[in-house]
Amino acid sequence: MTRVAVGFRVKSGFAVAVALRGPAASPTPVARRIVELSDPDVAESRQPYHHGFFTHETDDRTIAQRVKVVERCARRSVAALLADESFADCKGAALVVGSVIDPATVGNPHIRAHASEGKLFRTALQSALQSHGVRCDVIVEKQLGARAAAGLKRRGADISRAVARFGRAIGGPWRADEKAASTAAWLLLK
Repeated sequence: MTRVAVGFRVKSGFAVAVALRGPAASPTPVARRIVELSDPDVAESRQPYHHGFFTHETDDRTIAQRVKVVERCARRSVAALLADESFADCKGAALVVGSVIDPATVGNPHIRAHASEGKLFRTALQSALQSHGVRCDVIVEKQLGARAAAGLKRRGADISRAVARFGRAIGGPWRADEKAASTAAWLLLK
């Protein structure tokens, strides 16, 4: 049996997941899914560190409650994803994120809220995957292209063409998030 790797593009409240089946020399796209990391019935769980437009939440109890919702949603969504036969053989996942900055180092409260949310959704997804025995790698999106070229020993243009073919095989939508997730999954097949 060939290996299955899953790439995730982690966003605020959800992640785009793309599964590829190896070998790395000729990967095959398997499936694409949206993984909910927030509760649609709890609107605040989409941006748990925010309190209204351009303001940050300062109540620690409120934040703690919202964080629990996100963690619960991540566990439930990952369990459902891995129960799907397209993703069931996954032993490795790569999470593409915007940043891994420590929120405590960010001076601006609004930007700190965004950094806190980025960290929360990344770590909630990572923890949920690891609880199922899935090893995780985190890749900052700005580093993905160079890392893919070096790791796959291919030119960036060749990787882009192959990733575009993945999209045609799976069908739309096939946007930047799906492309990043599939590139990250491909890296795990090497």
